[in-house]
Amino acid sequence: MDFANQIILIAGLLFLVSILASVISSRIGAPLLLVFLLIGMLMGESGPGGIEFHDFPSAYLIGSLALAVILFDGGLRTKVDTFRVGLRPAVTLATLGVLLTVGITGLLTSLLLDLPLIVGLLIAAIVGSTDAAAVFYLLRAHGLELKQRVGATLEIESGSNDPMAIFLTIALVEFMVGEHASLGIGLAVEFVQQMGIGAVVGLAGGLMMQWLINHIRLTPGLYPLLTVAGALLLFGAAAVLDGSGFLAVYLAGILLGNRPLQSAQNIRRFHDGLAWLAQIIMFLMLGLLVSPQELLDVAAHGLVIAAILILLARPLAVIACLLPFRFPWREQLFMGWVGLRGAVPILLGLLPFLAGAEGAAMYFNVAFFVVLISLVVQGWTVAPLARLLQLDVPPRSRVVHRLELDLPGQAEFELVGYTIEEDSPAVYKMVGRLKLPENTRIVTVVRQGNPLADADDDILQVNDYVYVLTSPDRLPALDRVFVAEHGPARLEEHVFFGDFVLNGDIDLDELAGAYGLSIPDRKHSDKDLNTYLLRLFKNRAVVGDRVRLNNLEFVVREMDNGQITRVGLKIRRETGAKR
Repeated sequence: MDFANQIILIAGLLFLVSILASVISSRIGAPLLLVFLLIGMLMGESGPGGIEFHDFPSAYLIGSLALAVILFDGGLRTKVDTFRVGLRPAVTLATLGVLLTVGITGLLTSLLLDLPLIVGLLIAAIVGSTDAAAVFYLLRAHGLELKQRVGATLEIESGSNDPMAIFLTIALVEFMVGEHASLGIGLAVEFVQQMGIGAVVGLAGGLMMQWLINHIRLTPGLYPLLTVAGALLLFGAAAVLDGSGFLAVYLAGILLGNRPLQSAQNIRRFHDGLAWLAQIIMFLMLGLLVSPQELLDVAAHGLVIAAILILLARPLAVIACLLPFRFPWREQLFMGWVGLRGAVPILLGLLPFLAGAEGAAMYFNVAFFVVLISLVVQGWTVAPLARLLQLDVPPRSRVVHRLELDLPGQAEFELVGYTIEEDSPAVYKMVGRLKLPENTRIVTVVRQGNPLADADDDILQVNDYVYVLTSPDRLPALDRVFVAEHGPARLEEHVFFGDFVLNGDIDLDELAGAYGLSIPDRKHSDKDLNTYLLRLFKNRAVVGDRVRLNNLEFVVREMDNGQITRVGLKIRRETGAKR
């Protein structure tokens, strides 16, 4: 009994330290996953904790379950509108990009380190997948929001490239131990089978889960547990059918996250916390498995492999994959650099142990070392590089308190809350005279703990709480009423978008006449500004895209269902046309 109590005490202490470490991590800009790994290493047998843990089968099982939970949560948070600009390039990166990364890394590793080609390819496959969760955590910690085209592509790629890396690693391990005679057409058929079964199980299972959630009455706290059970069921079902369980849970998460669900906000909040718990457990456990001395033994090889991966393989794969999509060079440079490695490579490093492959410890230690280098080198430079390349945009919403209202038969509404700060644009203004967005209404104002009976004639004061009923698409406009802009001067709305706002449906002839514009490359079908800009940007325009005509610069400001609804106008002294 004393031993069990000690285990509980140690587990609680580890979780507490890991959670509190996130505060320090965000302040110093360190990747949080790196902190979790280091804590695990410190608690291992070579560190002050002295905990011995060498159960590789259990570690792989726990890691796989944790990864399934993380991918399901990632799917829940992937909005379908990101697919408009990110799906095709992301899928290309998640398939062809992984193959190119593995091929380049494996070939150069074999040549430079004088290793058999199959060994170089296996090492490359193990470290071949990226982890966008770490990227977006770092960006959020620095208050950055990426342009949608970049963010969407990275987000979808990281959620869909794990199955490819896992498949390649398993195939190469099985080839090494003699379970495959060759790596030819049979392997390609197996890949199509795994991805196909995973996709069918994920989409069909997601639809069944949605129907079940919306048609049964449960205690509100049980709906999140129902989704967890469903996600794990789909993961296991796909795997039993020789499909990709990871792809299945990711697709099921995407489907559920973009359809009406009972208790949707509770489900999302629960899975957000559960995904963090899964990451903490996985990284602490993986940290316990490694020995710092063994990492030093592979440091020379690990540095060479990390350099090949970070400086050559990933950038070349990104350039090749994004060539048909004509991404601006700044976006390609950023995406080539931020191929951050996370838990999956370390987890895949356990497969040679489970298969009994020769030199299994080397694969695991190299993977761990490469992940550490990636988190340190790339992790610390993500936010500065995004700013340097000017790929960040003004945040779409800075509201903190949000409560989704489940109103059957009604449009989607949320109750959002704002704290009136000293620099708020609404402070000392009459509530009834605030210029609120359409379909938005103030529900109440709370002052010193008491809701005001009739707030319309009251003057807002510092530390008032304002609660507003609105739809999610109105949040950016609502923010401008209550929240002061903070951040770099270039991201202030009037600087970034310009002082003038045009509707997307403004007639091009009227626009040209009003500003004396000559519009280059105009087609007969270009009747309004929206149509013209969409054609220039190949129907993949995102907020922040800009085009210069003569001395005017047009900046995409708002979009709705793939159409440009509002455009910022900046007047510049320079002449000429530039995209």
